[in-house]
Amino acid sequence: MSKPLLSLSLDLDNQWSYMKIHGEEGWEEYPSYLDIFVPHILKVLDELNLKITFFIVGQDAAFEANHKYLKALADAGHDIANHSFKHETWLHLYTKEEMRNEIDTAHDIIEKVTGKTPNGFRGPGFSWSTTLLEVLVEKGYAYDASTLPTVIGPLARLYYFSTSNLSKEEKEDRKEIFGKFSDGFRRLKPYYWKFRKEKKLLELPVTTMPVFRIPFHLSYLLYLSNISIHLAMFYLNIAIFLCKITRTEPSFLLHPLDLIGGDQITSLAFFPGMNISSDRKILIFKKVMNKLAKHYTLVNMNTHVENIMSKKSLKSVVAQAV
Repeated sequence: MSKPLLSLSLDLDNQWSYMKIHGEEGWEEYPSYLDIFVPHILKVLDELNLKITFFIVGQDAAFEANHKYLKALADAGHDIANHSFKHETWLHLYTKEEMRNEIDTAHDIIEKVTGKTPNGFRGPGFSWSTTLLEVLVEKGYAYDASTLPTVIGPLARLYYFSTSNLSKEEKEDRKEIFGKFSDGFRRLKPYYWKFRKEKKLLELPVTTMPVFRIPFHLSYLLYLSNISIHLAMFYLNIAIFLCKITRTEPSFLLHPLDLIGGDQITSLAFFPGMNISSDRKILIFKKVMNKLAKHYTLVNMNTHVENIMSKKSLKSVVAQAV
């Protein structure tokens, strides 16, 4: 029998979006590290013969200086998806008109620059709402990937606030970043959001550890590797074991700062984990990918979604206010 699938995706958050999230001055000038990061990640993925999904922020695609780097991702055979236009973690507060404009603007510019039509979306900071889902289904998107079913969202948010330079008002805007405690009880396996007139939208959550509902994507493994690489791999082995016995096909999440260190992106050296060198991050990444590849066939999100939808045995959940 063939191995089950595991989808790999990377949220292509740029330097300015990290600065914006952290409350750093100067983000409005939209500083970019795509000229450094894109060649770096393409080389690594090529060495591993991996094709993944890049969730692109529309604002980055709007700048001509970034065009050749974003197009290089598509030209290398990687899948392209929508990560909003402004990268605002309070996306769930948008009105229907604001949401439609946000999705449409990002969709159009990403398609124009990369030559690929996005059919999947992930909200910045795992932000989502019924309004978002309705706009995506009206747009004809195949899937949403904005949910993170974990019980530690509030703890992650508390840590994020404690290390940021955000004002009281900015923290209020971001008060649901990383989700609520109740999000930890949402479905972990893929399911359909059901709407009126028989319309539906596939939800492919970012996979967390079954039973315990704690994250195991690369950011968390890197954190554990600061204590011990053996601890990080033990943690990953537990996650793989629980996914296999529960027949959960993982959606595994990456971020740029998981794969490049403060030695190359010096302007973000203040960010957690940037004390780890780029070489060590890539070493750990390759170790993690090799481990996952022993148990799963590693694919992009679109391939995973097509495979899931072909099975026609998913449960449906009525989309309702959150």
